[in-house]
Amino acid sequence: MESSFPIHAGNELQTAICKLVEYCRAEKWAGHDPYDALNSLIFAKLPFLNSRVPRLVLTQTFKRSPINVRSLAGIPKTQNPKAIALFLCSFLRLTPADVPDRAQLVQYMICSLQDLRSKNIQYDCWGYSFPWQTRTLLVPVGAPNVVCTTFVATSLLDAYEQMGDKRCLKMAVSAAEYILNDLYWSKGAAAGFSYPMPGHKSQTYNANLLAAALLCRVARITNDRKFIDPALLVARYAVSKQRADGSWYYGESAKAHWIDNFHTGYNLDALQSMGRDLETQEFYSSIRRGFEFYRANFFREDSAPKYFHNQAYPLDIHCVAQSILTLIAFKELDPGNVKLAHSVFDWAMKHMWDDRGFFYYRVNRLSKVRTSYMRWSQAWMLLAMSTLLMDANGNAGHLARTSSVLA
Repeated sequence: MESSFPIHAGNELQTAICKLVEYCRAEKWAGHDPYDALNSLIFAKLPFLNSRVPRLVLTQTFKRSPINVRSLAGIPKTQNPKAIALFLCSFLRLTPADVPDRAQLVQYMICSLQDLRSKNIQYDCWGYSFPWQTRTLLVPVGAPNVVCTTFVATSLLDAYEQMGDKRCLKMAVSAAEYILNDLYWSKGAAAGFSYPMPGHKSQTYNANLLAAALLCRVARITNDRKFIDPALLVARYAVSKQRADGSWYYGESAKAHWIDNFHTGYNLDALQSMGRDLETQEFYSSIRRGFEFYRANFFREDSAPKYFHNQAYPLDIHCVAQSILTLIAFKELDPGNVKLAHSVFDWAMKHMWDDRGFFYYRVNRLSKVRTSYMRWSQAWMLLAMSTLLMDANGNAGHLARTSSVLA
């Protein structure tokens, strides 16, 4: 039988992983971020910029610029808890043969997550290493949010289930308590988790499903059923908002009616995780319809993953990573998934890889943004490549458990 795994890909994957690890190590696992403009020292010294519109303009200007001028603007490189969580997940998927000091790196990431937790809050929870302006809210630096907290807690559960480290379980359970006690809300048929801050009752479907999946996983591990009913109410509401073609809008607000690659992937991965942890087929039809839409609408003929379902550009490295992760996670739904996942990796190596050991941010129709972002680009791609290598090496049993954390 002909293998769907290219003979050359193992060596290319391992080489890229080693180079990327060494690049991130040299940067001390810290870097810039597409949304870190408000960390600028210049911005801090110019109070007239400190209002909603200037914040949005500044953020979008730095995000879209083909040249990274953050150092000139006094924007420091920072360790982001979400990036550290993705690195932790990655090293748990790799072996000492892949990264000789894997065990030490795992411990470093766990200790870093302990240090990076949000301050002055009774629970273990996490936020981003920069303040960020939404269309309506300014979220302070380090303020915990459900997405960042969920990523971190999920990586800690991976560490606990692989290594039995009880401090990881303790932090993850505390994070679940935070989500349940401080962020959960319901009103009539609707239910969700406040995002991006406590009390902000928006319907952001990927955030809700990711948090619901975390609560179900904690419930399975701890046998504490108090997490299950709220999680199911949130998930069922999000599933009820799935469109007839299998897609989801980003959110319920009219201003959130776009459909994109990686948030769709998050939704699918979260529902898969809930099904596994609750041992239910309730969400299977939703997953299948959602994946069929994903597979049919987010890939160009040259295997480049699209950001939006109906536009050829931009081509974003985060979409590359999520595409690999989702294709591998749902490989039983389409016999061509593994081959396509490797084709996506090959495309990224040809068009978004820098030989210095990192991935570029974006390819636009007429330009390329070669900026290196630690969270958005490098951490996600290390997780994607680690997953691809693990699958290629035949570690299907481990992948079946950890594939639920690909958010």
